[in-house]
Amino acid sequence: MPELPEVETVRRSLLPLVKNKVITVINTNWEKILINGLATFQKEIVGSEITTIDRRGKYLLMRLSNGETIISHLRMEGRYYVVKDANTPFDKHDHVTFTFQDGSQLRYRDLRKFGRMRLIKTGQEDQVPALAKLGPEPTPSTFDETEFARRLKRHHKPIKSVLLDQTVVAGVGNIYADEVLWLSQLNPLQPADTLKSKEIKTLHDAIIQELNAAIAAGGTSAHTYVDAEGNRGSFQNALHVYDREGTPCDRCGTTIVKIKVGQRGTHYCPHCQPLHQRRRPA
Repeated sequence: MPELPEVETVRRSLLPLVKNKVITVINTNWEKILINGLATFQKEIVGSEITTIDRRGKYLLMRLSNGETIISHLRMEGRYYVVKDANTPFDKHDHVTFTFQDGSQLRYRDLRKFGRMRLIKTGQEDQVPALAKLGPEPTPSTFDETEFARRLKRHHKPIKSVLLDQTVVAGVGNIYADEVLWLSQLNPLQPADTLKSKEIKTLHDAIIQELNAAIAAGGTSAHTYVDAEGNRGSFQNALHVYDREGTPCDRCGTTIVKIKVGQRGTHYCPHCQPLHQRRRPA
């Protein structure tokens, strides 16, 4: 599933391709993707233009000139791309199309059909439960270390599972959770409420730095991810543990192992990331 760096890269690559384009037709061959239904989308957005695209966590927010916003979640395999001519042959996995006044077309392709689009009034994003519950964006101005520590102290679950909880911090998924824990030298099974203040600070800073570095590299193309122009990211070349089981740790040479934490494949170095036996705070 695309994580924050990949979704941000899609946003940046897609915006110049669709900005200020007027929607004349919307269609779908798999209506479940459109949560409000095709008829509502057709009624509300035809004739409006895409003014900008924002992002919140792993969600894209397409802002329209009529005061509506399309909230889009790519889920596992979703991707957007633009063709200059609406008559360009379709791929069998193209499921939603936005035709523009200039004859070009935005297409949404989704092999598994898990992605979803929801239409809301701009400014009412917090009425969507998934967005209302999101934690802070992992940036220096929005990701407060003290609040992060407070949220971690609520959980006795493994820190890996807590990082995947989007109410704690937005946008961190399986790949980057493994990576920031390696950078912080924290065992993925370490209970979150047993982390020391210094460890929390290290983890907090690693989250910000790692996601920024991944964005700069265009995201991680470990599987099928590409941006809106079909370009692969390059951050997979900088991964230290994710999908590297059986290879030497970049820091100490110990073999990277893979385990399951909360049903998610998890990679770490047994030497660099020891599990500490600590008492649970009273």
